Amino acid sequence: MVETVGRVFAAVPLPHEIKLALADRINGIDIPGKVVPPENWHITVRFLGSVDQVAYERFLAVLAEAEMPMSFSIRLTGLGAFPNPRKATVVWAGVVDSSGSLGELNEITETAAQSAGLGPEERPFHPHVTLARVRPQKDVTQLVEQHVDLGWKADQLVLFRSHFGSGEASYEVLERFGFSPANNHI
Repeated sequence: MVETVGRVFAAVPLPHEIKLALADRINGIDIPGKVVPPENWHITVRFLGSVDQVAYERFLAVLAEAEMPMSFSIRLTGLGAFPNPRKATVVWAGVVDSSGSLGELNEITETAAQSAGLGPEERPFHPHVTLARVRPQKDVTQLVEQHVDLGWKADQLVLFRSHFGSGEASYEVLERFGFSPANNHI
């Protein structure tokens, strides 16, 4: 029997000081739904879902051989919503990456996922930080007019495992891949 690793995703983490600053910026804004706690904020690059040990090891092997990008600048800009502000089910902070490195990371992780035998991601890549999940959907048109302007240098890709319990989900770091000219598997 093949052992299951669990629900895994690849993400660019937000530094602690950016999480604090973002929490401060949105403090007092009435965000509907179930708000994601700041310690869980990240930019998902590729969600793998529930994976077994063999697929996970294959995924890791491809990432270990991949050329990761150099550290790059990321900015959080404003708030937005999926699928749209009038019928929001997710409220998010928008991400700007002028270098294109997040898209490159998405391509690297997509290649690794498919090489590991996982199906292709059907949805287009739209980098964001999920702030809340809204059920039932709500009109958040006025909310998305809020402006956020925070920036930092992204320096790693992290593989997380999700744990679900009676409260909020928690994320366990499984692997870290540093951004530099050579692949730095931390």
